[in-house]
Amino acid sequence: MKPLAPFATSRRSGPPTDYCFHAGFQDWRGHSGPFDGEDRSDIRRFHNFSRQNLMESARERFCEALVFGLVVAASAWPVIYMVITVVKLLLRGRPLD
Repeated sequence: MKPLAPFATSRRSGPPTDYCFHAGFQDWRGHSGPFDGEDRSDIRRFHNFSRQNLMESARERFCEALVFGLVVAASAWPVIYMVITVVKLLLRGRPLD
C-alpha cells in the first residue's frame, strides 16, 4: 500500500493520491544519459553501423522501386495499346452502306 501523507484525514473528496511520490531523478545535475560511462569508440562504432545500415536500406529501396516501376510499365502497356486502338477505331467512323 502506498504511504499516505501525515495530514490525510479519513474522509476524502477525491481519489487517493500519493503525496510522497518521487520522480526518480536524484537531482538534475546527477542525471546520466544512456551513453554515459561508455567509451567514445563504442558510440562511434554504433553510429557507423547505423549509417551503413541506412545506406544499405536506401540501395534496397531504390532497387525495389526500379523493379516496381518496370512491373507497372509492363502492366500498363496493354491498357494503353487498347485505348489507342479504340480511339483509332472510333476516328475511322462507320462505313457507308
